[in-house]
Amino acid sequence: MRNCLFLVFAIILLHSCNTIVVATEYKSLNGAVWNKDDVLEFTFSELDTLQQYDIFINIRNDDTFPYSNLFLITALNTPEGEVLQDTLEYTMAMPDGTWLGKGSGSLKENKLWYKENIVFPNSGVYTLEVSHAMRKNGNVQGVISLEGITDVGFEITKSNL
Repeated sequence: MRNCLFLVFAIILLHSCNTIVVATEYKSLNGAVWNKDDVLEFTFSELDTLQQYDIFINIRNDDTFPYSNLFLITALNTPEGEVLQDTLEYTMAMPDGTWLGKGSGSLKENKLWYKENIVFPNSGVYTLEVSHAMRKNGNVQGVISLEGITDVGFEITKSNL
């Protein structure tokens, strides 16, 4: 009976761990300040060319982040030289100012959807570039030094279909 319960527990445990992280990396920002011209680059390779993946951009912010949203510009460069560029907006706080994301204290981590069910059809090195595109209302110039972002990263997982 005890072996049967152990087997059932093991099957449930293995089934619940269906998110498989394939690649992940973080880059820390000096002094929790992200310069407008600082493009963060992440490279990855050796992905199954038939598998579908989900890509996330991970952002860690502290209480000094002065906005409720975050605008990012991303460029996914393929081994063939193709560039998939996106401008993205993410909500970072609720209307009452409560930070979204996980974490306690002044540091929060947000796992933001970037690409869903993407296939990397060719083997080789892919490069993901991430920069911020924040602006103050009514100001054409971008925010030069974005405060409150401590780390930026990415994560690739196998898609759960």
